[in-house]
Amino acid sequence: MCSPQSGPKKSPILSKIPIPTHENIYTVPNILTFSRLVAAPLVGYFLVHDHHAAALSLFVYAGLTDLVDGYIARRYNLQTVVGTIIDPMADKLLMTIGVACLAVNGSIPVWLAVIILGRDVGLALSAIYYRWISLPPPKTMARYWDFSLPSAEVKPTGISKVNTALQLVLVGSAIALPVIPEAVLDAWNLREGMTALHTYDHRVWKTGLPVRSAVLKPHAGRLVVGYLVASTTIWSGLSYVFSKDAVKILTKEEVQKRLARRASGKK
Repeated sequence: MCSPQSGPKKSPILSKIPIPTHENIYTVPNILTFSRLVAAPLVGYFLVHDHHAAALSLFVYAGLTDLVDGYIARRYNLQTVVGTIIDPMADKLLMTIGVACLAVNGSIPVWLAVIILGRDVGLALSAIYYRWISLPPPKTMARYWDFSLPSAEVKPTGISKVNTALQLVLVGSAIALPVIPEAVLDAWNLREGMTALHTYDHRVWKTGLPVRSAVLKPHAGRLVVGYLVASTTIWSGLSYVFSKDAVKILTKEEVQKRLARRASGKK
């Protein structure tokens, strides 16, 4: 009785082509984002030492590069998984340092700083956790810090973008106030509005209510922005907890498909 010949199955040619598991992280958008990470502590240093002009310059630089790196990444198909992580990280580091320094000098109330910093600490701990559980074996510290090895993708929620914009207004105007010339403040009637936004008054911030009708007018703008920042900060923190699309753990197949597609120049 003749039995059919059995032998090793031939692998398709495509299966012999090595599939990348690491992505190129040395792109222009990522370099710009990394420069924002470096700029953040410098902003804090300049604020603490009352060099507001230098702090404002770096703050504006961070804002501009935040817009530019995103455009370049989308326009030239240079989006990376690590970029989705370090981009919001750079924004949060800048806000965290700025808020802490402004709270120290009394430009914003401590309770608002605690809410903002508390949420950022929570998100940072969550990022550490998701990175660890999504890292394919072997789980080593070297592989953990190898950002060319993608494992999880973070997508900012809609409310988090609103919150970031409000924090930029709060922190940016506080940094800019000492830099704006006196003549400009007087000519454009900016002094009352910006001072009301940032001048600390424990009677208003502590109770949340004006102690007398005369207090409400100069502090109305600060109260509105402060409460908007506080509420959207809490809301955005909860959105990362309950949103199904905020954090996505990537499978090996998804990573390989994305890297192969990027290597071929397809979007």
